[in-house]
Amino acid sequence: MGRSLSMAARVWVAVAVMLVLVHLVAQLAGAEGLARVSQWTLMPALAAVVVTATRWPRGHVVTWTLVALGFSWLGDLVPSLVGEDASFLIMVGFFLLAQVAYVVAFAPLVRRSVVHTRPVLLLPYAAVLAALVGLCAPGADALLVPVAIYGGVLVAMAVLATGLGRLATVGGAVFVVSDGLIALEAFVPGWDLAGQGFWVMLTYTVGQGLLAAAVIGRNVAERRAPEPRPVRTYAQRPPVPDNVVALV
Repeated sequence: MGRSLSMAARVWVAVAVMLVLVHLVAQLAGAEGLARVSQWTLMPALAAVVVTATRWPRGHVVTWTLVALGFSWLGDLVPSLVGEDASFLIMVGFFLLAQVAYVVAFAPLVRRSVVHTRPVLLLPYAAVLAALVGLCAPGADALLVPVAIYGGVLVAMAVLATGLGRLATVGGAVFVVSDGLIALEAFVPGWDLAGQGFWVMLTYTVGQGLLAAAVIGRNVAERRAPEPRPVRTYAQRPPVPDNVVALV
């Protein structure tokens, strides 16, 4: 796919990778201000990659993927601008909308997903959902139902993402890990993962990036112009049989 990207898309890929690296280094270094500001730039850069790398008409999957990236950006940005009491719920609300947008984006591909091709693989996804809800239940209290709903939509996104192929399958699974780490930190007493912020953002950016790459790859494959059929010259045409010539 790399060779088929436009120059603008390649530039935006480089910008997006650089911004991710800056953000992850800031996470590791404990530079909270830089980490916060750099986080605001990640999804716009990835959306610019999708826009410049896809071809018109972009269609349903690309359009709704851009909507999902937009809600993800709001989930990264808005919580930093409000009080701490409301920031978590606002973040969850925007990311729930992002997951819904991804579900809408990938739903037309359900027949290519494990739902139809290998239903037995739904069991691991169901097990992950049950484990996350079960671990979070004691600390979620009144938020248990919203947590379960969010988890269900998140896992549904990951399941439907399998319809785009391996890249999206891995991307959806990694995204589940990212949100799962956030849930464990929020609701499981005693949860203390060293470098929590770094691991959340690493899995978040990798998951989003793989989903975007899969969507771009599908769009490029669908929009690739068919090769022109060769025109046969007179010399290349088969000879006319003698009996046909005689009749003429």
